[in-house]
Amino acid sequence: MSDPLATAFLIQATACREFGAAFYAGLCEAAATDLAPPVRRLFAPWEAAAPRTLVTDAVALRFLGALNDLVLDGGDQGLAAAYPPATDPAIAWRAVRAAIDAHAPRIEAFMGHEPQTNEVRRSACLLPGFLTIAAETGLPLRCFELGASAGLNQLWPQFRYDYGAAGAWGDPASPLTLNAEWRGAPGPLATTVRVIESQACDRKPIRLADPAQQRRLLAYVWPDQPERVSRIRTAIDMALAAGVEVETAEALDWVRRIAPQAGAATVIFHSVFWQYMPEAVQADARAAVELLGASASADAPLAWLTMEPAGGLAPMELRLRLWPGGEDRRLAVVQAHGAWLDWGA
Repeated sequence: MSDPLATAFLIQATACREFGAAFYAGLCEAAATDLAPPVRRLFAPWEAAAPRTLVTDAVALRFLGALNDLVLDGGDQGLAAAYPPATDPAIAWRAVRAAIDAHAPRIEAFMGHEPQTNEVRRSACLLPGFLTIAAETGLPLRCFELGASAGLNQLWPQFRYDYGAAGAWGDPASPLTLNAEWRGAPGPLATTVRVIESQACDRKPIRLADPAQQRRLLAYVWPDQPERVSRIRTAIDMALAAGVEVETAEALDWVRRIAPQAGAATVIFHSVFWQYMPEAVQADARAAVELLGASASADAPLAWLTMEPAGGLAPMELRLRLWPGGEDRRLAVVQAHGAWLDWGA
């Protein structure tokens, strides 16, 4: 019988390779073949989990993030020397085994919380959803993000978006341009939008002013993808300058405090967040949003915009429910890090 943990690492290796992260792919493959007790003990909370649960809980990414946090902190010089710009996963894995021996409690503690990725280029996938809501309602937006991590995607109206031949959107003078490939049908990029309110919550938000918490966010950016590192650092600077805040709150409790408001479209949105909630909480949160939808009107509509894995796994889908009505629509299939979107797929 195959080892579920090894299977989860091999699945993550495939994803990393497809996303152009050969170093991380090799590291995952090395882990899959060397799950001796010192390594396996780090995964004790998932001892009886099936491969699907290990993937949806992102246990391989938690492990990689914990290691990268050590590198960024300078807490393990041997590990840091084996990480990019070094590119040999076999050498890096030997350094990982030594780091586990030296820092197991710290690694376990880091892995105890779900990933805080806050990949800012996901805004390039969310944007056409916001524009669709604005175009269909003709109203300004009130935006409420669940599972917002550090809140970087609260800045989506301030980014510049370049979709190549499909067009562009946003301020050309923005400090950050998000490039994404637009596939499929033409989209609503000619739409203008006005955001009159923006709030966010997270169960354990990243406080960017705290160097340790900011490092945790950076630790989840794959070190062999320097363009992602540069992009998130620019977004962090923008968030600090703008005073972005994320409220500490459980998503379900927070949703129950939201209400549609006349003269604006109220938008609840999230990206790569839903899978980390237990199924029972998902059901309660879905019911809470639908209850809000039942109170919506043409003058006070409610939108639920999501970028989440289809069925808990890849590919990602951008979906929209807009009340009154509440029909569930798939707007696009999208790449998990926002590199492309297939509109109308």
